[in-house]
Amino acid sequence: MLEKAISKLRTEMGQNNANPYIQVVGQFLLSHLESNPDTAEKIMNSEKTIAKSLSEMEKEAKKKKVGNCAVLTDQEGFGIVLKYFGIEGQVVNRPIEIKAVEANMAEPTAKKATTDFDVKLEDFLV
Repeated sequence: MLEKAISKLRTEMGQNNANPYIQVVGQFLLSHLESNPDTAEKIMNSEKTIAKSLSEMEKEAKKKKVGNCAVLTDQEGFGIVLKYFGIEGQVVNRPIEIKAVEANMAEPTAKKATTDFDVKLEDFLV
């Protein structure tokens, strides 16, 4: 069951690899499954998806909206996701590693500076 739940999440993440929110929530759920494999059955519910859990977050954020701004903490957002999937308990406050799924989402690599000009103080002393 655990393998099927992981496969379901990875499939949805792969089908939506341009959506960074689905990637973040998917990574969270994969991490949650590592620590709580007994919740795999709830993830397997065919009517529950990562995308629909984002809609639930949006509904909750709208309730907290002030002007044109609504903010949820990581813990609140992930708590809503777990509740959506029917998973009881508190969100463990741990950082989620976000892996880029496309080259254009990856952080640019720093290029090593190359210098053809090399001067030492001794070169100027007479």
